[in-house]
This record gives sequence, structure tokens and C-alpha cells, in this order.
Amino acid sequence: MHDFPAGRFAAWATAWLTGRSSYDEALDALLGDTAHRVVGLPGTTEAVPLGWALTALRGLGEHRFRLVLPVPGDVRGIPRVPGLTELALEAGQLAVGERLALVPEPLGPEVVQWTAVVLDGAPPVPPPVEGRLRAVSGALDLAVGDAARTLAELDLARWHPEVPALLAGLARPGRATGLPADADPLALSLLARAQRLAKVLDLALTDAPGGAVNHRQAAARDEALRPLSDAVREAVTAAFNGEPRS
Repeated sequence: MHDFPAGRFAAWATAWLTGRSSYDEALDALLGDTAHRVVGLPGTTEAVPLGWALTALRGLGEHRFRLVLPVPGDVRGIPRVPGLTELALEAGQLAVGERLALVPEPLGPEVVQWTAVVLDGAPPVPPPVEGRLRAVSGALDLAVGDAARTLAELDLARWHPEVPALLAGLARPGRATGLPADADPLALSLLARAQRLAKVLDLALTDAPGGAVNHRQAAARDEALRPLSDAVREAVTAAFNGEPRS
């Protein structure tokens, strides 16, 4: 997965709630060319537009949202609310506030449905101990180096000719788009690299045409790439949850 609507929501909803962005600016950044609707919002009985939900956040007392990217075996940051962990694991991402958690589900290329889960009564979740952007960036570099041989052995370019360009782009300075204007430049650079690597991982973890990889080989491949996958998750989370530049 290399699209993170929950990350964009966490970054822009926080910017709106803290007065660092206007409502229109935040909503435009979140919507893009896609229709978004929210189900489960307190006080509603049917799906409502995302802009409606954004307006409601202040009235609910929200101040900040954080991106969480759970995987089986690592569900840190998910509030202990019945059904939320399963929903979040299926989506692979969620935005967590103090009163609400929102989980996105793409319904085709043009519609995203968000499920809002009320957190009232849930034990408070300690804020995650997020690494400094520079340290996370360094860890990502190390993970790429360690995974280089595995990526080469997979011969991805044979099946996916776009891979060399994605890897070559890591050596060039890059800046992701979609974060608020006051985002730390290092967060923008880190997110750009992590998104490229997420695309590479998507391709690397997909079996080659013709069933050329057996179950044992696939398991060994997945295990070899796990540290890189973990580093990409940490990098994406740190970038979207980063503090604005001072």
C-alpha cells in the first residue's frame, strides 16, 4: 500500500484544528478528485460528506489526530474499542483522535468511505514514542541497504520495468506533496522516499507471473523484506505525524 488517506487526514485535520490551515485549504487537500463520505459520525444516522465531519471535530473537542499503520502483531496506537482493531487491520491504516478514530475504505477509484468509531469510555492510548525525523530517515537508509541484495535477487525489473526508476529516485532529493505548508522539509523528503519504497514493496511482495515463486521462496522473500517494510511504516508515520517547523 502506498496511498495513505488516513495520514493526510491526520495531518490536515490537525492543521485545521490548531488554526494552521483554513477550512477550505484543509478540505481541498483531503478531497482532491475523490468523493469522501463518513459513516458513524456522532449525531448522524447516515453517511455525510467529509467536510461535514471536519466541521464537527471542533465541536467534539478534538485537537489532534495521529496516523497509525497497524499490521498483524503490531497494533500499537489503536484504542481498545470493540471491533476497531479488526477494522483497522483490514484497512491497514487509521487516524486516531481523542474522541474519534476514522478508518478509510476505498470504494473504487473515485470514492472513499470513512468509518468513524467513537472512543468514549476507551482506556486512553499513550501517544506513540515517535522517532526524530532524522533518526527515522537514517533507519530507512540502513533498511534499504540491507534489503538491496534481496531486491536484486528478485529481479523485479524483469517483471516491473518501473522499479529501476523508483529506486534511482531515492538518490535524488525529493519532496512529497500533500502535507500542510508549514510541514518540516525533512518530513516532506522522508515521505517522498517512503512512498517510493512502498511502491517497490508492493511490487516485490507480489508473486511473479506464472507462479515462478513457490511458497517457501515467497516466505523467505517476505521475511527478508520485513525490516524494510517496518522501516517504511515508521517513516510514513513519522512524516505525517511530524510537528510543524518552528
